[in-house]
Amino acid sequence: MFQHTTLPLHAAPSEVAAGYGSRTRNLTLEDINSDAISKIAQKHYYLTDKKPEWDPSIVETIIEKELDNFNARKVMLLEYTQYLEKYLWPFFDANTATFNHVLSICLIVNEKFRQRVSPWDTFASDPAKFASFFGRVIRLSVPPQSNERSLLVRRIILTFLIHCFQSLENPLVRKECLKLVPITIWSNLANDGRREAIMNEYVQLRKLWNSAKKKFDAADDETKESLLFEQKWLSMLLTQFIETVYQIPKEGDVDVELVRYCESFFELLIDLEAQLPTRRFFNTLLDDHAVVILCRMAPFTEREHKNVERMKQMLETLAFYAKFEINDQTGLALTEVDMTQAHSSELIQLQHTIFRNFKDDVPDLPLANLGSIDTREDLLWHFEPVPIEKLVQICDAIHVRSRPTSDAIGSQVDAKKFLLENLIAKYEKRTSQVKRINALPLYPDEQTLFNDTLVQTQFYSGEGPLALPKLNLQFLTIHDYLLRNFTLFRLESSYEIRQDIEDIVKRLAPRLTYPDRKTEFAGWARMALQLEHVNIVDVAQPNLGEDHPAHVTADITYNVGKYTDTIRREWDRLRKHDIVFLLTIEANEKTVEKYTDNKDFKTHYGIKYVRGCEIIDMLGSDGRPIDDVRKPTVNDRGPRFTGYQRTMRVALDPNQYKQDMERVHRHKGEDVHETFNILVRRKPQENNFKAVLETIRTLMQSDLVVPDWLQKVFLGYGDPSSAHYTNMPDRIRELNFRDTFLDWDHLVESFPGKTVEPADGFSAPVQPPYVITSAQGQVEEKPRKKSKKSAAPAQEAPEQLQVSTYKVPNMGPYPQDIPKQNSVHFTPVQVEAIRSGMNHGLTMVVGPPGTGKTDVAVQTIANLYHNNPNQHTLIVTHSNQALNQIFEKIMELDIDSNHLVRLGHGEEELNTELSFSKYGRVSSFLERRLELLQEVDRLAKSLGISGEHGSTCETAGYFYRNHVLTLWDKFKGDVNNTNAADNVRNCFPFAYFFSNAPTPVFTDAMDAEQALEAAQGCFRHLEKMFTELEEIRAFELLRTGYDRANYLITKEAKIIAMTCTHAALKRSELVGLNFKYDNIIMEEAAQILEVETFIPMLLQEPEDGKSRLKRVILIGDHNQLPPVVKNMAFQQYGNMEQSLFTRFVRLGVPTIQLNAQGRARSSIADLYSWRYNGLEDLPVIASTEEYQRANAGIAYEYQLIDVGNYQGKGETEPVPYFYQNLGEAEYIVAMYQYMRLVGYPAEKISILTTYNGQRALINDVLERRCSWNPYFGKPGTVATVDQYQGQQNDHVLLSLVRTKSVGHIRDIRRLIVAMSRAKLGLYIFCRKELFENCYELRPVFERLLKRPTKLTLRPNETYMTTRSVSVLKTKTWKESALLVYIGIFKRKLICR
Repeated sequence: MFQHTTLPLHAAPSEVAAGYGSRTRNLTLEDINSDAISKIAQKHYYLTDKKPEWDPSIVETIIEKELDNFNARKVMLLEYTQYLEKYLWPFFDANTATFNHVLSICLIVNEKFRQRVSPWDTFASDPAKFASFFGRVIRLSVPPQSNERSLLVRRIILTFLIHCFQSLENPLVRKECLKLVPITIWSNLANDGRREAIMNEYVQLRKLWNSAKKKFDAADDETKESLLFEQKWLSMLLTQFIETVYQIPKEGDVDVELVRYCESFFELLIDLEAQLPTRRFFNTLLDDHAVVILCRMAPFTEREHKNVERMKQMLETLAFYAKFEINDQTGLALTEVDMTQAHSSELIQLQHTIFRNFKDDVPDLPLANLGSIDTREDLLWHFEPVPIEKLVQICDAIHVRSRPTSDAIGSQVDAKKFLLENLIAKYEKRTSQVKRINALPLYPDEQTLFNDTLVQTQFYSGEGPLALPKLNLQFLTIHDYLLRNFTLFRLESSYEIRQDIEDIVKRLAPRLTYPDRKTEFAGWARMALQLEHVNIVDVAQPNLGEDHPAHVTADITYNVGKYTDTIRREWDRLRKHDIVFLLTIEANEKTVEKYTDNKDFKTHYGIKYVRGCEIIDMLGSDGRPIDDVRKPTVNDRGPRFTGYQRTMRVALDPNQYKQDMERVHRHKGEDVHETFNILVRRKPQENNFKAVLETIRTLMQSDLVVPDWLQKVFLGYGDPSSAHYTNMPDRIRELNFRDTFLDWDHLVESFPGKTVEPADGFSAPVQPPYVITSAQGQVEEKPRKKSKKSAAPAQEAPEQLQVSTYKVPNMGPYPQDIPKQNSVHFTPVQVEAIRSGMNHGLTMVVGPPGTGKTDVAVQTIANLYHNNPNQHTLIVTHSNQALNQIFEKIMELDIDSNHLVRLGHGEEELNTELSFSKYGRVSSFLERRLELLQEVDRLAKSLGISGEHGSTCETAGYFYRNHVLTLWDKFKGDVNNTNAADNVRNCFPFAYFFSNAPTPVFTDAMDAEQALEAAQGCFRHLEKMFTELEEIRAFELLRTGYDRANYLITKEAKIIAMTCTHAALKRSELVGLNFKYDNIIMEEAAQILEVETFIPMLLQEPEDGKSRLKRVILIGDHNQLPPVVKNMAFQQYGNMEQSLFTRFVRLGVPTIQLNAQGRARSSIADLYSWRYNGLEDLPVIASTEEYQRANAGIAYEYQLIDVGNYQGKGETEPVPYFYQNLGEAEYIVAMYQYMRLVGYPAEKISILTTYNGQRALINDVLERRCSWNPYFGKPGTVATVDQYQGQQNDHVLLSLVRTKSVGHIRDIRRLIVAMSRAKLGLYIFCRKELFENCYELRPVFERLLKRPTKLTLRPNETYMTTRSVSVLKTKTWKESALLVYIGIFKRKLICR
């Protein structure tokens, strides 16, 4: 029996599979030490310095005696002992290896995939050996060898093959897999005419076919046998599968292993269909063998038991991909029009064939209208009366198989039905997937939310296939990409919504009252309240071509009077576009009973209806909308509400409304809108699902345009480096790096391996700023005769960089006119990242912790801003915090703040007095307008020109053109060819205006050239002033804040920043405003869901059918934590946690890995630098004093502190998944107290843990021991490791909590995050004996365990000690428990 509820909100998603039941939980020390497999491993190959000796009997013993029918935990233990790496593979020989040896390798590879660890590196050193092993496996998978094996063994082998076909990015695996799907598999087609017809249409296929035949004819007998087997392998496999699937009866008992094998086979078929390299020839074979038709006719489809439900779903997925909208031979996506034309052509061809040969048997079909013969019913009407002999002839004439490939199922297949189904499958019109999705409600209802499938998959740990799409490496088309993402995202958001609703309903505690039998709520929930009433106020007529209302709006009234001010304010912060849910809860007699997880949650609590809706407006007490949009400041808004009653206007889902009303009209249900009694809200950051789903749905119906240079890489095909700037046809050879380089030496050292020399007319050392021109040379070779063999590529000479400079113009005499300069000494790798980002194409920057990712991004943005003044750059991040960090650094560079805008609701957290929201920027423009117009009046007065020239931007423009330019032109004429500085000074017309400059414009030491440059600088100041006024003029003309804000975004802003969530929420609005951008930079790209990375690339309409996008810069770190996906099935099987950044890395897209960190001490960086090749320290680590000083009062800068049982306990679990460890919590808080008493600032200390339960416990202990005491206070942060990704602090105290099993810190990515948050001090509190033997954690814990595991203190020191970190232990140091010292130390300080 499975659990009928979702996991509690505090449960870590990554801990779920490891914590549920004994089948998949992580290995414990007891498991490792006590199992017989461990003893065998230790004796023969594990933890031994000697080279193992091969003994085939060990493999046989393990398989036959120790694995206990392939027990999952036993297999996990084998993988843990490195059975594959140390024993199975080194001694594998294809000629002598036993069946169990081959099976063992498959078993361990499957286990590695289950644990999401790539196994292929083990095989990479010997491709020939792997090829021979793979050959053994594929022969085991088909008759006759497969007939000798059990279904379980066949499934293990099949699963291995699935993993191989999912790993086509690996050259070793791809080579072997593609041997099984060549064009020669078409020799297995039932009718050669079908093959000939395809080859006649695509001439290149005939050449490929002939080439394959020549290769076969020229081969020796052994090679011929191998080639013949490979071309028949898939046909044999399909035939065997059909025979197997027909063994599942319509009713009665069925072998579980039989169902599992068939499910796995469906998974293999779907994978082969869903990847272009395998689909190209296989899809024709699949169609010819009528696999989908025969499966639909199989007895299992009529079976009502749920044990075949997944098979039915997977069959439908296979059928969908078999008819997918793509040309199998060209790989081009087919539009709806293309599909209609192709289908019409087939029908016309059928009519011609029938008319020529069978017009007497099917008399009406040849003359029928195409629209009358494209449905199942129409085709059956024409073909059902035809005798079976004629149907066979018709099928032969149109090259369709007329009998199944297997005679073994002949008695179970109705021959005529098979023929009819074949004809229908070929000629029936396919239902549009877009139309089906358009008819789906975007909000989940009670049926979707409380479907058992959602909770059955939450404990998934890789044990078998699911009826879910996979986000692997390759996609057939953009439509396929969007469809898979839509399905998974919809399911994941439904799961999260159900989690919230279950938590809320439990807190509300509904119960039935007597005698009136009404529902009342004994509890309360922060995120829900009772409704007063819901009124439908508008149901709009359907749009043309639609069958649902254009929109449906309702007014919802509720009362917040019984809540505290804090909670009332939370409800009052609801705003436009927020999503809320309406619930109908009708309690029953059993609702008051204690709920257990094996009960149906919906039935127990009486949840009758769930409907989602989007807030359109909050209504005031007068019934009119409270218009916050046009009131940019809090002060302008004033109090939003009076009293306690609130009314919101919401938009209901039109599709859902249509379904609800149809049930009412058919008298099959009540009007749900009259029954709602609970209103539910969710956290805004978790509530963007509707916007994302709506955006995906919209994109599926539009002509999507991904940049041509990115499309193949995006879909996972072709050369992964094709979008790199060095391969772009429009590569920019000359780049102005402006202030990127500090001096000539910095520039030269930034291009190692390249020739850097001054351009013509310049000599070294050239002074900054620098313009660098790339000239790629090639070693000349003598021309050769043409040869069929490809000539070796010409050798490339070192890239030649020619450096020139220019004089930075004087921009004016005021301090604000002096441009801000970069002060960062960029490393060569950072420079390459900046250079790549300035060029057209795709730039991938891998940024290990502390390597200056943000500095690189900001400098790239600044260079693009200055070099391409007419281009717009979009900045997207995962979190508001990262976006604000980028913005704060951008403001330090020479970028006009008027060209910056920050969209979204995190802008208030910016550490600046300026407001960069769109309304804040509008206000800034208007304030700037007044300042500039005052300057215009002052200028007019200084020139003695009367009039109201500074009244408006328009009058200022007239003044500039008619007076300022006239005076400047006269001045230029007067000083032309002058050699006297006095002449320039005397003729300068604006001297009086600039008399208030901090320093005189002209000095006695100036010569004529310098004086003229100073004068031109003054004019540039005026020119900029009037240019700004011209830009502001539109804000003067536009009257509403809304119009001004939109004009700012689309016209004035050059750098626009937003989170990926905001991009999804506002896509339709931005596209409607004709928003344009040329470059996109994504920070934290490895933390963003794939589809949420894709949407920001499509916030604009194409121009002339092409994307305007010129640069895509992704910055992230795939070695740290991925996007959060709460349901394990969607995370692992669907691979939803894979970001676009990670997918590109896996595809082999060129990356630039930053190789120098400036965050942590060298010794602390060593704890995670092993994960990154060549990660070194920036010079700042060696030169900055704080990195050289020891941590006051503590012996080591990092240390693992072994924490034993506290009060007889280690980890506890007061409620499921709420992991706590009181001993570690007390120890950490005592350590924090000690550090505070030594003098450490509280804000410099962060306390981290790996679990929400421990975070809550630590907060409780801090509240009890520290918050009331001014000596201590609260630390800077108390958070989980996952929440703290992207942040840092000087000192980190880390609690690992677990004492029974390692838990989810076993994920190396989480470990890297945990180790890399501290700059100066890292102290890890854990159970040493548990973590030290975990294989994945060994690189870190081996370093940690080189130091004492008892906390070592130096209690006589105070904060900011002068002791060097390199000074080791002295006599004054003591090793003891912390509590001994803290008591003494506290008494001493308190006595003072």
